[in-house]
Amino acid sequence: MVNAQGPIPRGDLVPSGVVGLLGTKGPTSRAEIARALGLSPATVTQVTKDLIARGLVQELDSVPSTGGRPARLLGLVTDAGVALGAKVTADHVAVVTVELDGTVRSSAEHEYDPAAGDAITRLGQILAKEIAALDDRLLGVGVGVPGSVDSQASGIVDAPTLGWRSAAVGATLRAALDTPVLVDNDVNTLAAAERLYGIGRDHSAYLVVTIGRGIGCGIVVDGGIYRGANGGAGEIGHIPVWSDGGGELPPCTCGSTGCLEAYIGAAGIVRAARARKAVGPRGTVATLLRAAAGGDPVALQVFEAAGAMLGRALAGVIHTVDPEVVVLMGEGVDGWEFWQTGFEPSFRRSLLPARKDVPVVVEPWTEDQWARGAASLVLTSPFDSAGNGGEQSRLVRARMETR
Repeated sequence: MVNAQGPIPRGDLVPSGVVGLLGTKGPTSRAEIARALGLSPATVTQVTKDLIARGLVQELDSVPSTGGRPARLLGLVTDAGVALGAKVTADHVAVVTVELDGTVRSSAEHEYDPAAGDAITRLGQILAKEIAALDDRLLGVGVGVPGSVDSQASGIVDAPTLGWRSAAVGATLRAALDTPVLVDNDVNTLAAAERLYGIGRDHSAYLVVTIGRGIGCGIVVDGGIYRGANGGAGEIGHIPVWSDGGGELPPCTCGSTGCLEAYIGAAGIVRAARARKAVGPRGTVATLLRAAAGGDPVALQVFEAAGAMLGRALAGVIHTVDPEVVVLMGEGVDGWEFWQTGFEPSFRRSLLPARKDVPVVVEPWTEDQWARGAASLVLTSPFDSAGNGGEQSRLVRARMETR
């Protein structure tokens, strides 16, 4: 059975599931907890009684009831702790501290060279400095990377854009920080955040598609992130979209040619814009956006062509996964009005009749969302029935259940 928070918590997941729900939703009645987590009223009563006895949860004011006694709300006694989230990029690390309700309490950015020989050790030093400055109880650290990760728990990373091959990120950071560490693909972390605070509250099957420097996709099925056999599911930016007979194929950061990302990732769009003289030889995405906003027809055509290509590729993903809804995010959504003119007709035309009405939701983008998503790897641990976080999620739950 699937509920708004994902698969039903079982065993040791139930107490932390209740704490996590109260943290993310705020004061909630026992009946609402039972419905949200798919638990029996008797189980909720017993678990909350124990949490109250341990000083983690308290009874608050009553709320009107449609029948019978007024329902009493339950809330957390104290702050249940914070998560640290880190997004690793090719030139910096963004770090945020996030409360259970998703509020970003603090943020920082550090220069970073992932190609350095001691890059992962240096990452540990950056995070250790951030942890030392915390006044709150730390539940764990989540790390988002632009590449594939074998599992959230072990955190072995293959990320061509960072120059990492079988990099032992999880083990190295755990040894350096002495705290639970969960690692995943950066787009999967956004999907985790949506599960707690966005679309995932109302849908159990959805896609989170990002456009920007790269093109990525987080896949959620039955309330849980689908990772595939080796942790690489959702790499839609590396779908081949051009035949060998279509002229010289643009190179991709993955080492191949003709990938979707090579055409409509930030570098691909700039390449097309320069070739068509929509921007000068040193033009950037920002330059192209200004030209499009000013009504330059060639700039508008570049974005329209990118949107059309994205629409065709995404239609294929829809037919494969059959989500309830698609969420579009990332740095590229700032210019979505220009992408949309090509995307909508191409996307709808490429879908089977039964899927033509699948909703596409474009969410506003802020720079801290990547790192906030990484923190969500920690904050989803109470609902990790699939065991994606393994021992690391168990350690987070243990911290969450202890004052």
